[in-house]
Amino acid sequence: MKDQSETQPPFDGVRKRQPINQWMWLLLGAIVVFSVGITLPMVKRQRIKANQTSAVSSLRGVGFALYEFESEYGRFPDATTASKIKQKTGTRLTLSDRTSNDIFVQLLASELLFTETVFNTHSGTSRKPDENWSSDDTALEHGETGFAFISGLSSKDNPSCPIVFGPVIPGTKTIDMKSFDGKAVILDVSGSIRSTTIDSSGRIMINGFGILDPQNPLWNGKAPDVKWPK
Repeated sequence: MKDQSETQPPFDGVRKRQPINQWMWLLLGAIVVFSVGITLPMVKRQRIKANQTSAVSSLRGVGFALYEFESEYGRFPDATTASKIKQKTGTRLTLSDRTSNDIFVQLLASELLFTETVFNTHSGTSRKPDENWSSDDTALEHGETGFAFISGLSSKDNPSCPIVFGPVIPGTKTIDMKSFDGKAVILDVSGSIRSTTIDSSGRIMINGFGILDPQNPLWNGKAPDVKWPK
């Protein structure tokens, strides 16, 4: 009779545990991938929401500055206020109303506002202002704001009329549809700020019409005079 120990292969503990370890690592990897797949979209949504909230805060600062400017100069910044600012402050900046950047530089030159930060759109297509507006070359440079400005309005106009809106892709007339996940932020003549939807064609919608559509009841059939960011 053969010894039983001679007929059975020796116990190979390492080889028998290896398949179990492989399954454990596969399971752990699957859990990690699943967790990342859930977490990343949540983080992205939170970042978008935070940027949109920051843009609303920026618009609040712009609104305060515009109302102070109107109180000081009798109207919101336009082509006629540039010379008044120069006479009062002696600024060496070349002031105009060609773009929204130029409009906002008037607010800075008027010495009623002392930071470029309020013009930060916090969007993926614009960049943070560098707080240098000492010269024409540095004052609200290209890309330092994605806010557009609607000229020709006053505090006596329809309170629901938008006066500043964004995000706009700097250097274009194109609404940035991605930065705020299909939303735009708007400062009204009343000083109120709201978020609203951008439709699939890139229009900011108010009252069932595009924000710049002359048929929108806000404009009484006249197209608004928009100053786009440079």
